[in-house]
Amino acid sequence: MRSLSFSLLVLGGLLMILVPQQIWIGVVFFALGFGVEIALIVLGRRKSEPADE
Repeated sequence: MRSLSFSLLVLGGLLMILVPQQIWIGVVFFALGFGVEIALIVLGRRKSEPADE
């Protein structure tokens, strides 16, 4: 999953740089990659916390 988020971040950055007329496409991919990374961080913290019983 980390490779997916990293590749989306890189693809979004490249699209923003290489296609300045359609910058929104790059922004969407960048935001998707960022969102996946945030979700992975949140899920990783939940798994590492002990369950309250």
